[in-house]
Parts: sequence; structure tokens; C-alpha cells
Amino acid sequence: MDCRQVLFLFCLMTFGLLIVLERGDTVAVGSKKAAAGELRKGSVKKRIFMQESDASNFFKKRGKRSTKSRDELNAETRQMLAADEQRREYYKEQRNAFENFVEEERDEQDERSREQIEQWREYHYDGLYPPYLYSRHIV
Repeated sequence: MDCRQVLFLFCLMTFGLLIVLERGDTVAVGSKKAAAGELRKGSVKKRIFMQESDASNFFKKRGKRSTKSRDELNAETRQMLAADEQRREYYKEQRNAFENFVEEERDEQDERSREQIEQWREYHYDGLYPPYLYSRHIV
């Protein structure tokens, strides 16, 4: 069989199945339940479906070129302000963490250099001069 024929038969069977299922509104329920279901069917439809005019108004609240309502503008402004505040807080936390890291690194480097300088002075001290701190020239 040709591929087109198989596709055509499949589409034809699907179409027929959809037509049969569309016509079938009956439900296999007992008579008491069916009677209660018929009474509630109208209320369920009212809760689920709305009038066509209401539905079209729901999806067409405003055209693409019309101005936004005050509520929409306020909501967008609130969202932008909240996003800006979150971004500001995030970058502030990142900056503080980096500043703390740099400060610790600088302190460690100062301590290492201080230790090296002290070791160098102890090694080269010949006993003739007082320690470095006491022989500074006062300006």
C-alpha cells in the first residue's frame, strides 16, 4: 500500500471516530444518578461556560494600540520596582562578600610581609644597633 493511502485511511478513521464521539452525550449511570446529573448539568454549564459576548470581552480587554489601564500600569511598575530591589540587594551582597574576601587577603598578605621583615631583621641584626623600632629618625 502506498504511504498516501495509509495516511488517508488513518485520517478517515479518525474523522469518523470524532463524529461518533461528538454525538454520544449519554453516560452509563443509574437512573437516580442520571436524573440528579441532568438537574445539575445546567448549573455546571453555567459555572464552566460563559456567554459569547463575555468571552470575547474577556480576551479583548484592550487593543494592542490602546493605552493601558491605571491598574495595569501600577502592576507593571510594582513588578519593575520589586525586580530592581532584588537586583540591588543581590549586587550589594556580592559586593560585600568580595570586599570581605579582599580585606582578608590583604590582612594575610600584610601579616606574611610583616613576618618576613621581622625574620630578615633578626637574621641581619649584628647587636651594634638597637632594634629597628627604636632607631627611627624622628622628623
